[in-house]
Amino acid sequence: MSSIHRSKMSKTITEQVSPMMGGGSQLTQAVLDSLNVEQAREDNKANLDALGGVEKLIKMIGVNPATGLTSAQVAAQREQFGDNCFPESPMDSYLALLIAALSDTTLLILTAAAAVSLVIGIVTEPENGWIEGTAIFIAVFLVSNISAGNDYSKQLQFKALEHSSAKDERTSVLREGVIERVNPIDLVVGDILVLQAGDAIPADSILFTKDFVLANESSLTGEPDDLKKNHAKDCFLLSSCLVTEGEECRALVIGIGMHSQWGKIKANLVSEAVNTPLQDKLEEMTKQVGYIGMMSAFGTFVALIISIWARDGGKDPLNGFINAFIVCITIVVVAIPEGLPLAVTISLAYSTKKMYQDQCFIRVLAACETMGNATNICSDKTGTLTQNRMTVVEGYFGDVVYEQEEFAGNPIPDSVKHVIVEQCSINRSAYLVHKDQEGRTLDRPAIIGNKTEGALIMMTNQWGFDHEDFKTKNFNEATDKIFSFNSAKKRSTAIVHRADGSVRLYCKGASEWIIKDCSQYLTNTGASAAMNPAKLRSVEEIITSLADKALRTLCLAHKDYPNAAALPSDWQESPPDHDNLVLDCIVGIIDPLRSDVKEAVRIAQAAGVTVRMVTGDNIATAKAIARQCGILTEHGTAIEGPAFRKLTPAEADAILPNLQVMARSSPDDKYLLVTRLNGYGIPNDKAEWEVKMKARIEADGITWEKHRDLILPGYREEWEETRPEGGDVVAVTGDGTNDAPALKAADVGMAMGITGTKVAQGASDIVILDDKFSSIVRAISWGRCVYDNIRKFLQFQLCVNLVALSLVFIGAIAGFEEPLNAVQLLWVNLVMDTMGALALGTGGPTPELLERKPYKRNSSLISWPMRRNILCQTIFQLILLLVLLFEGPELFGVRPGVTCERYQIKGASSLRWDPDSGSRNDAIGTIPCEAYKQYCAGKGIDCLEHDRTLVDNLGNSHIMPLSDLIDFENTCLECNKNGYVHGSLIFNTFIFCTFFNEYTAHELFDDWNFFPSIIENPVFLMVSTFTFGAQIFLIELGGEFLKTSPLTIEQWAVTVALGAIGVPIGILMRWIPVKEDPNSFFDNSRIFKKFEAGRSIGSLEYAKVEGAEA
Repeated sequence: MSSIHRSKMSKTITEQVSPMMGGGSQLTQAVLDSLNVEQAREDNKANLDALGGVEKLIKMIGVNPATGLTSAQVAAQREQFGDNCFPESPMDSYLALLIAALSDTTLLILTAAAAVSLVIGIVTEPENGWIEGTAIFIAVFLVSNISAGNDYSKQLQFKALEHSSAKDERTSVLREGVIERVNPIDLVVGDILVLQAGDAIPADSILFTKDFVLANESSLTGEPDDLKKNHAKDCFLLSSCLVTEGEECRALVIGIGMHSQWGKIKANLVSEAVNTPLQDKLEEMTKQVGYIGMMSAFGTFVALIISIWARDGGKDPLNGFINAFIVCITIVVVAIPEGLPLAVTISLAYSTKKMYQDQCFIRVLAACETMGNATNICSDKTGTLTQNRMTVVEGYFGDVVYEQEEFAGNPIPDSVKHVIVEQCSINRSAYLVHKDQEGRTLDRPAIIGNKTEGALIMMTNQWGFDHEDFKTKNFNEATDKIFSFNSAKKRSTAIVHRADGSVRLYCKGASEWIIKDCSQYLTNTGASAAMNPAKLRSVEEIITSLADKALRTLCLAHKDYPNAAALPSDWQESPPDHDNLVLDCIVGIIDPLRSDVKEAVRIAQAAGVTVRMVTGDNIATAKAIARQCGILTEHGTAIEGPAFRKLTPAEADAILPNLQVMARSSPDDKYLLVTRLNGYGIPNDKAEWEVKMKARIEADGITWEKHRDLILPGYREEWEETRPEGGDVVAVTGDGTNDAPALKAADVGMAMGITGTKVAQGASDIVILDDKFSSIVRAISWGRCVYDNIRKFLQFQLCVNLVALSLVFIGAIAGFEEPLNAVQLLWVNLVMDTMGALALGTGGPTPELLERKPYKRNSSLISWPMRRNILCQTIFQLILLLVLLFEGPELFGVRPGVTCERYQIKGASSLRWDPDSGSRNDAIGTIPCEAYKQYCAGKGIDCLEHDRTLVDNLGNSHIMPLSDLIDFENTCLECNKNGYVHGSLIFNTFIFCTFFNEYTAHELFDDWNFFPSIIENPVFLMVSTFTFGAQIFLIELGGEFLKTSPLTIEQWAVTVALGAIGVPIGILMRWIPVKEDPNSFFDNSRIFKKFEAGRSIGSLEYAKVEGAEA
């Protein structure tokens, strides 16, 4: 924008503000909006300057930047500007979902065929011709509505999960002089945010502290690099973006809810549904089964046409063609197992809801199923394996070692305490909160931020020091500087100008790293003394001693400059060199193991999952804790991150099977470990390798030709050659901002819900809400449960498909009218798809799921035991139904098809018989045929094939030639009530075979006692009850719509009993010795090529890897 236009806008802003300044604290939304225009940083800054800067804006709002808003001001601001509520993501309406369901190609074809059938039926048979077409319309309507209802229910479930997650969010805000943790929804214009690295920015705000922060705005603006924000240039922080660097920065809220830039974008967001890998695999299977179904449908169509022509002599070819076409289209509907993706959706939606109750919030749906086949868990230590309740219990203070009992007595001299308190109060990224969300005083202050630093603050708090007061008096934001923790250098730094003109550099971090930079140490009198080699060795032994007790060690040191001129010229951009430091103290911090972690690790290992601890602690501490957890075993390997990153790909592969602990690990080390395990991000060719290695090519002169086999992470061809069976499925936990790359590289990234930063959570697939390792194991159990639920449904549906298609096809070839008509097949489809998916897709996890190894990525969905189960059930059901098809009339004493009770005589409209009295009655116009049936039976002839002989009430016989009776199909005046009994018996038996097969399908393997898991699944029981009740309704009241006839009690008992035979069949077939293919399971011992045992790797000598071969 030109300077002329900018000056005009600035003048406009000034004019808008001028009348408000008389009111003191009045402000309008229009002014705030003018400071917060999308993609207009320079213009926004110019408008802010025209207003008088952020200082003037603070005065206009009436907020005290040192204490924040008061309760009264919060209420007033909320009244004027509203809450920080964002519009919800739009949901598809039920009508839209219904239209989408009705748009299915096969349903459209079936609907068109039903319409043609309806028209022809009404024209040719006005009285009853409308029934079949109408019945198909109703069935299609029901199927599509149930599908839409499922989709709508799924949307509601995920919306509820979003609400649950939003309800638990908290952000730090300064109000009435106290830093509070509030829900972002409760923020108002004028609130003072307290932000630090890893926080998500909850509202559009203006940074007004002198410190700069780095913010990642890629989610909003697409800018990939972190942007530097400071008071002088770009001071605007945008909601939904992330703070990647900065400590306790203060920002003034100016844009909330719909008036924030994120709110305006979110209002127009429409999320696209993304398939999970399992859904993709099942959709491919759906296509293949669909092709088979279409071939079967075509064969059935041809057979039906031939059958109809042979039976009727082509009297009504169009109607016969339409009927055959409808049946075949319905076969395609049944054959295409669209219920498979639906089953995945239902199972994932149900499991996601249950996992949330188990403290696992699923952000990416695919993670749920992927977690079931995880082969590795790379876990953080702090807060995941331990309780994250850091307490300083021992330490080295003023050249004296204090054990736990001594330290508890507070024996440290004040001269030493003051030096330590200075550092702990200023050089920190944590603070204490003394009140809960309702404003009640806590019994013990809660630590917000890094819990390790929180332990130091709690220590100084117990010494009687107010760290907030100390920082206020001794730290000047205008002249002093804090550098947050640097994971590469393992330390954080603060530079403070002191009252006497000197400058002190405070340094805090990893003990074994910082003591190397110490040339002096603090004595018990508060003076410093030279650090000689003997003293250095003594201090190193103290560090090792503390670490061997599973204590996390932290070193505090400082360095004094005589004046500000002695500082390097760039000290505000990066901390000065850390040399000639004075060692102040080394603290030993205990973080107790979680009570459930040992058992959880044991269960994960028994499930074939390799558990690895990746931590920033030193190797002694890491090994001690790993042994306590059961992670580090007798043959396990521990390595430090710097040593690991120096390994060649071949050397790394040699230790990966037994690598259980990586200590002093940086985020880059964790990323290298993950990529080497699962192959994510490994360069595919020279060009990609050179891009990834650009920094090292420039610094060290490495080349693709010479170094591609010598530097991690390697390259694709080499990686695949060493893993003929594919890579690992890796789950990674992380809580820090720098963990984001490893979380993204993992197959399943899991961020911590309590200690995790928003950056880490944003990069994750699953958020572990309680930070517990046992919740991660529960996620594995749920993932395997989802996988098995889908396979149970697949086992069930393929059996139903095979039986239905075979029965209709064989019946058509044998010359029967369709054994299962179109409407009946649609009900079968409903039972298979929606009902089956609900029944079998909603089971919960069992302990047995964690007694097997994870499946390979490319393992078949249909195992050998499943094939056995499908084959046995299909053979049993098909034999049973074919017997009923061919021999049912004889076995049950019913005539096949529709028989007629009364006929009309051709050409003699007045010549009729009263069916009740047997006498002439011209008014009724009907004659009974039972009499001539009896007569013909006595003569040994078939009344349907020979001349009709009628007997009146006087016993006189009247032989009516066949040509004198009007055609049976067109002139039947009263159908036999038992006309559909044969078809109803077949239909009912088939449905109950399917009904009981659902019970046996509940178990995939050889366990025949599948009833306990069924009893524990209320959804299954409800679906079973509904299916049973609906089947009774359809048989007894279906009539012409379904072409069913009511059955007697005996017929009901027999058909249900025949279907129930499937249960003992399901038990007996499990005694057939068919085992799962062992090659379907992931075996970590076979993943890597064998390497020579006892070889030297990097700078360390490793013992023989168990199972390795020379």
